[in-house]
Amino acid sequence: MIFMFFRQVKYRGDNFSYIIADEASGEAAVVDPSFNVDAVILILKDQNYRLKYIINTHGHIDHTAGNEELKKAFHSKIVAYKMAHLNQDVSIIDGDTIRLGAITIKVMHTPGHTPDSICLLADGKLLTGDTLFVGECGRTDLPGGSVEDMYTSLMQKIAKLDGNIEVYPGHDYGPSPSSTIAKEKQTNYTLQDRTLKQFIQFMQTP
Repeated sequence: MIFMFFRQVKYRGDNFSYIIADEASGEAAVVDPSFNVDAVILILKDQNYRLKYIINTHGHIDHTAGNEELKKAFHSKIVAYKMAHLNQDVSIIDGDTIRLGAITIKVMHTPGHTPDSICLLADGKLLTGDTLFVGECGRTDLPGGSVEDMYTSLMQKIAKLDGNIEVYPGHDYGPSPSSTIAKEKQTNYTLQDRTLKQFIQFMQTP
């Protein structure tokens, strides 16, 4: 049986960071260190975990802040999508897997907010970065954003996942810090059934 440690961390601001670890081997990953590094380091040391990977869901500074500090403290490797404009030791693409002991983290390329945006699926938990929030989706009007890509990522990838999968976003923007695919499909107005044309009109409406 696999025992996965999972912790959602929000220490400064509204960004979430995540710690995933295989309890048996002690190997851990931190997703989007952001401005929560102090709290993350305390948890890792308290649990006596070895930080193997620092994974970024995309290259925006509010998610990558803390990368170098964690890398220096734990001699870890920075992992990001291959086209991300940041220092990375391991480059990943859609469908890749990241291993922590017996735990497998699946990589889903979900562009729209940025070209390098990814979601991470581990043991029934989907870390969505800035692609999907609780009750909302990420912005597409920043450099590299694409409404068309966001539509594909939301409707053809995320919405087709099992409804029981838990959703853990990159920001605390919604009424709760987490959700499920089923609940978001029922309550998130950005996930309602629309054609691409309707979605583009919807996203462009002030």
